[in-house]
Amino acid sequence: MDKNIGEQLNKAYEAYRQACMDRDHAVKELQQKTESYMQQIREQQEKIELQNSIIAKLKSQLAAVNANR
Repeated sequence: MDKNIGEQLNKAYEAYRQACMDRDHAVKELQQKTESYMQQIREQQEKIELQNSIIAKLKSQLAAVNANR
């Protein structure tokens, strides 16, 4: 009987250990994806800012052309 309880405890501990390892792996993967997405967001924001500055310059040039007409 004690051997059976010991085996059950070992199996339970191994299942717990595996679950912890799976959790740690999932947390690490989530952190990596979050960092990657944050970097992509920063890059997209920079592109948007650049495009907005180009649009502002083009609008001012268009206003100058229209004023000369």
